[in-house]
Amino acid sequence: MFDIPTDLPPELVPLTWLIGTWEGEGMVEYEVGGKLRMHPFHQRVEFTHNDQPFLEYRSRSWLLPDGSSDAGEAGEPSAENGAAEGTEKPFLPEGMDALMPKGPTVTPAASDELAGLLPLTSEMGFWRLARPRDAGDVGPGMLPPSDNTSYPNADAVEKLRNNQNGFDLEVTLAHPTGVSELYYGMIRGPRVDLATEGVVRSSGSEEYRSATRMYGLVQGRMFWAWDIAALGGELATHASAQLTRVSE
Repeated sequence: MFDIPTDLPPELVPLTWLIGTWEGEGMVEYEVGGKLRMHPFHQRVEFTHNDQPFLEYRSRSWLLPDGSSDAGEAGEPSAENGAAEGTEKPFLPEGMDALMPKGPTVTPAASDELAGLLPLTSEMGFWRLARPRDAGDVGPGMLPPSDNTSYPNADAVEKLRNNQNGFDLEVTLAHPTGVSELYYGMIRGPRVDLATEGVVRSSGSEEYRSATRMYGLVQGRMFWAWDIAALGGELATHASAQLTRVSE
């Protein structure tokens, strides 16, 4: 059970289980030139807050040793890149089976070993409940609020619950590759579903059109999966991982 901090802004209560630092391993896979490329990676994800109604998000990842492989023609992964035979899979509630990472089980890298790994990429952004902005919010720019917040307690936030018994969610992410994404979706208990509303790319970035992401909390661990439409292809599996909370 995750305790809700007493100083948590009310709008962050539906996102409480995300808060903390998570680490683990996963697999990136994507078809490039008719071949399925697969790479195991180590990832560190941080969700923090500064007493404001949004979470700050940061993800960093590193390639694991021997992490580059080709699986032959697309749709025909090699046996050694498949899930390890006999590997026990944790129970996943209905609808969360898609979060189960594909590919081999990899040995976790200790934090003091990360310096020896090849950095892969990172991303940063903000997570908040999707709702109309009002006089109680900062902005535009650095303009301070001109009134008290409209959501001072849990009862007020509860009014934002949607007809699917969840809360609408807005996520903005920026990548060092010249890509910025705006996601909309929903958080409902231990599950998050997101889809891009818009993607902005710099002139020097790779072609990238849309994406979906799923996150789930299963037996105290975070499972996530990311599908993308890029490099001329349709929406397809791109990356997934299993993470363990290492600090709150």
